[in-house]
Amino acid sequence: MEQPRARTGGRWLLRSLASRLVLVSVVFIAVPILIYQQFRAADEDKQTLLLQSAQQQGQLIARALEPLLAKADASLLPRLGEELSRFADENTRLKLLLRPKAVPGAQGFYYVGAAPQAPNVNLDIERQRLLEQGILARLADTCSGNQPLAIRLQTATGALEVLTSITPINSPFGCWAVVTSHSTPTYLGSSIGQPYWQTPEVQAAALIYLGMAALVLLLFLGVWSNLRRFGSLARQIGNHEGGRPSFAEQNTVPELRSVAEDFDRLVDTLRSSADNLRRAAEDNAHAFKTPIAVIRQSLEPLKRIIPGNDGRGPRAIVMIDRSLDRLDGLVSFARRMEEAAADLLEPPRRKVDMSELLEDMLSGYAGLLAERHLHLRLLITPHVVVRAGEDLLETVVENIVENAISFSPPDASIQVRLARSGAMAVLTVEDEGPGVDPAHIERIFERYFSQRESNDAAEHRTMDATGTDGGSSIVPFDQPVQPAGTGDSLHFGIGLWIVRRNIEAIGGKVIARNRETGGLLIRVDLPMAH
Repeated sequence: MEQPRARTGGRWLLRSLASRLVLVSVVFIAVPILIYQQFRAADEDKQTLLLQSAQQQGQLIARALEPLLAKADASLLPRLGEELSRFADENTRLKLLLRPKAVPGAQGFYYVGAAPQAPNVNLDIERQRLLEQGILARLADTCSGNQPLAIRLQTATGALEVLTSITPINSPFGCWAVVTSHSTPTYLGSSIGQPYWQTPEVQAAALIYLGMAALVLLLFLGVWSNLRRFGSLARQIGNHEGGRPSFAEQNTVPELRSVAEDFDRLVDTLRSSADNLRRAAEDNAHAFKTPIAVIRQSLEPLKRIIPGNDGRGPRAIVMIDRSLDRLDGLVSFARRMEEAAADLLEPPRRKVDMSELLEDMLSGYAGLLAERHLHLRLLITPHVVVRAGEDLLETVVENIVENAISFSPPDASIQVRLARSGAMAVLTVEDEGPGVDPAHIERIFERYFSQRESNDAAEHRTMDATGTDGGSSIVPFDQPVQPAGTGDSLHFGIGLWIVRRNIEAIGGKVIARNRETGGLLIRVDLPMAH
């Protein structure tokens, strides 16, 4: 039993909307992370190529300026801007740093030329960034080694540029450094000098992806919340709360409108069918019982007219009387079956104080218990409130208790216990009767099954020639059997079947087992009201 249950749970998990929502969320989180890693690796390769190209460009410009700077002196400084302008353009900018021989350390570097011309404030900002990152400190030690840069700067005017390389040139006058920077879209649109996620492409893609993910998740959540409202409404309908709520009124998803309307029609059909069954049961019972009463009244004059010494006449009257009793029992049985079917279509689920109901009902059995010399023990926990219907519970208690009474020998005890067990209320009825044949214990809740014996039953079987002899039998619909020792009611083997059907209709369960000390125990689990 465990393996099928586990497989069922696995299928439920795979088909669950909540599980799929979690799966979609995981996919929406994992996919961008994987794609981001791949794109970032590709961008790093692109960034390396760009920086290598800029570094080579800086080396070429430095080699072109090296002959001039090798013999430079202070008189050359005013003309350096003109020399740099030969290699610069509107997108490629050149700046020249100088640290005289007599000035040690990184603080000795100052800008002495720029092409195109740049405001001093921009040059100061750039020099400060080079100092902060230790680039000038490394140049001050050796004045050698071409260093690729990846520094993104914002000028005083708000324009952006990317420092791409710094190439040192050692001369007798001091240490020169040619700084190249670019402001083309190729460099500014790349991730050079900034995290990859800050690039316009990634941010635009992230916005589109987040919007798409939000739409999908909102769609899932909208359907899920609508289904949860449907579930809550179904519970209200089952519990007969809030008048006559409508699925269509609770629906917020246009695509589910037809489904909601179908649910409303189904609920209305079930309610109408239950009402029609109850009316039909009452009408049919009235229609049959009226002629039965007429026939019974008509027999009274016949009983007085037919002489007692005529053996066949009185015997015929007795057979008619018994047949009328059976017919009256069949009519009552049919009515109970139809009412039971109506309750199955629309089981009542109201709050009922089971403790009070039990005490009230069991007090009515005092006379019958005294007549049978039986003792009733009550162990009832107070204020146990269940969700069911009073009529339904009365039928359950009546059938179980009367079953225990009918099988109990004189001077025996019947124990009725009511207690709480988690979210369920547990009702147990124990008797000291003969119990049930273990081979039939699973069948006592079947329809028409009975273990009763009686002489009257044997007589019925002899007259009808349709039954089977023995202590255990399936009682045919048209063949009632009277319990031994009583002549007050007819039994059709449906009492415990109605108990199980009613209990399961309200979400409970019922089981039976033989007691070790003899007798039968019937346990009923009922959902408690919250």
